[in-house]
Amino acid sequence: MVDTTNFNKMDSTLTKVDERFRRTMTSVTDLLFPVSKTKDQQKQQIIRKSHEYVTNLPLQMALYFNCFFFPLWLIGSLVILELKWEYLDDLYRIVLAAVYIVYFIIEIVRLYLGYLGNLMERVPELAGSWLLTLLLSTPLILLLNINDSAILLPMERALHLIMGIFVLFEVVIGYFAIRAMVNYQVTKYHLQQFSDLENMDDSGDYFPESRYTS
Repeated sequence: MVDTTNFNKMDSTLTKVDERFRRTMTSVTDLLFPVSKTKDQQKQQIIRKSHEYVTNLPLQMALYFNCFFFPLWLIGSLVILELKWEYLDDLYRIVLAAVYIVYFIIEIVRLYLGYLGNLMERVPELAGSWLLTLLLSTPLILLLNINDSAILLPMERALHLIMGIFVLFEVVIGYFAIRAMVNYQVTKYHLQQFSDLENMDDSGDYFPESRYTS
């Protein structure tokens, strides 16, 4: 007979981690993207269109093309790194190897969170992707672009420049995408509360959902 105790503990742990992540991202989102005062016109628009999509198309297009360009960038950068490896100092060998490894991991996580958050309209995931882009991806790609001591070749500089454009564009567009999504979902949440209170049954039970879940 299969012992399901370990599976239940693992599932409970993963659930707690996911809830903690969503609460943390919600708090960070409230701090970085304060909700503006809701206008009557916006309220009426949400009432008329209860399932309006607020997915940001430019951000989604940037993430889409970034997913295709990232493998090319990684392969090209590693090939160039191999060609100039013997000409680099020991310090820059370690630094560049560490940068590429860290960037590879970060890029996979942030693109996944960005895709999931933007398409599913989930603010915590989208905010997590934006923070990774701003705090980690941007400094790393700038380091690769401006560090002339790493013997930058023309092809390598072109690859890093294109990747830098993707990252900077996603930082700017991602900020406005999160801000619009937060304003919409908070307004929708408050209107849904009023609707639920009006339709509440005689038992008086009322369990509102999180603001940033749809």
